[in-house]
Amino acid sequence: MATVILVRHGRTTANASGVLAGRTPGVELDQVGRDQAAATGDRLAVVPVVGVVSSPLERCRQTAQFILNRQSGTPHAPVDADLTECDYGSWQGRTLEELAKEKLWATVQSQPSAVTFPGGESMAAMQARSVAAIRRHDAAFEAEHGPGAVWVAVSHGDIIKSVLADALGMHLDMFQRINVGPASVSIVHYGTGRPTVLATNTDAGDLSWLAASPTSADVGLAASPTSADAPVGGGAGHAAPPAR
Repeated sequence: MATVILVRHGRTTANASGVLAGRTPGVELDQVGRDQAAATGDRLAVVPVVGVVSSPLERCRQTAQFILNRQSGTPHAPVDADLTECDYGSWQGRTLEELAKEKLWATVQSQPSAVTFPGGESMAAMQARSVAAIRRHDAAFEAEHGPGAVWVAVSHGDIIKSVLADALGMHLDMFQRINVGPASVSIVHYGTGRPTVLATNTDAGDLSWLAASPTSADVGLAASPTSADAPVGGGAGHAAPPAR
């Protein structure tokens, strides 16, 4: 299968003010967020991605554009509503400080699988639709471009955390143990037997190893992106970045 780079949108005006934006229209990246998205675009410029799929919300589409602007080719760039933010219902637009006083807050922290936001979506439904979307796009890109294909999904913190939890084989109730910062990069390879999580929540580091041929030995995945087995002892890892 292909390899997906999960990118959270950069910091927004709502993030900076401690507001749960949810699906509120018009929430855009602030200057810090634009700088973060540009830096992520620079990191990914060395990887010829075949697609950049984005949540429809402005902050994700803006982040995706920074990535697209730094690609030498013209990746397919669809928008997918199944990658949009969780529907937080009546929690949307309120401050995190205020929400932390709600009785439901403790359940969100300790048992998210039991949470349905008032007037909104359940966290279990959020995970189900986002994981299905990631796997659907991954299979489509692999079918079109081959097992060495690398693509990007630009989405939201809780969405990416839920996808990573699924890839790690974690129950949704443990997903709050995962952190996904603004404009961070996480990487998942969906193999034939199981997913392999190659990185989580990174905001620096060379990614040129992702551009290697899927038949090159020991360049990035366990042995190659087509390898089904994890190397006992950890393996050799990917090749060092070229000297500049």
